[in-house]
Amino acid sequence: MKESGSQFIRFMKPILSVLQTLGGSGTSGEVADRAIEMLNIPEQEQQIILKSGQSRVYNQVHWARHYLARAGYIDASKRGVWSLTEKGAKADITKFNPNETLKLVQNLYAEEREGEEKGGSVVDATDESPDLRGDYKADLLSLIKALPADGFERLCQRLLRESGFQNVTVTGRSGDGGIDGTGILQINPFVSFVVLFQCKRYQGSVSPSQIRDFRGAMMGRADKGIILTTGTFTTEAKKEARRDGAPPIELVAGEDLIRLFENLELGLLPRKTFEVDHRFFDEFLNKTAL
Repeated sequence: MKESGSQFIRFMKPILSVLQTLGGSGTSGEVADRAIEMLNIPEQEQQIILKSGQSRVYNQVHWARHYLARAGYIDASKRGVWSLTEKGAKADITKFNPNETLKLVQNLYAEEREGEEKGGSVVDATDESPDLRGDYKADLLSLIKALPADGFERLCQRLLRESGFQNVTVTGRSGDGGIDGTGILQINPFVSFVVLFQCKRYQGSVSPSQIRDFRGAMMGRADKGIILTTGTFTTEAKKEARRDGAPPIELVAGEDLIRLFENLELGLLPRKTFEVDHRFFDEFLNKTAL
């Protein structure tokens, strides 16, 4: 394993700690955010983007999760929700020091290399998240990022309509304080909300200052705001969106967009497929007496 690709090991201990604190499970977003806060990752580092367009910090979090799953501490079956296995729930967090964690990852990596020689595949912690590598999700996100600005705005309009918003309009006007469109969310026959939305076809991370600018533009014009981006939001941006006493702003990041397309089956053709679990067959490789 390349030295530059092993920086993710710093997140393995915080991820386990966060999941134990949350009672054994949590969404990928909340676990990642809490792990980043636990390590006091500065805002500047959170905004560093890889060649693939992903946030380097969130990329490292996903690689840490990958190897924790390979080691049997986290259930690997659900990507949207991360949950501890029995082994993970009983794990002694104090033993996850940098040296021991690095040894664990190196051993797992060696096993993957051995599996590759037997016809399997090996993953390397480089520029692409293990949750996107070789997956339709990477193709979908790349396709969305390649859309022209007005195309992405119309795509967001369609997503909002499919999600139950009414009278969704793309303004398409410059100098409108970052407001790209409006819509109405009808809660019930008696209650509805005017919503303003902003579309950021973005490679990087949205900062708290951009959240504040959008909130300033929507003041007095709507009850709620939504920012949709192909990128990510820093932890400070998420805090700003939820700040007490300020109009709430919903944040939809690139991974959230993918889940919307999945749930709505929009732009995706469902297929059933399988991946061989080579570990399942390990016990049958050695000849034993019956």
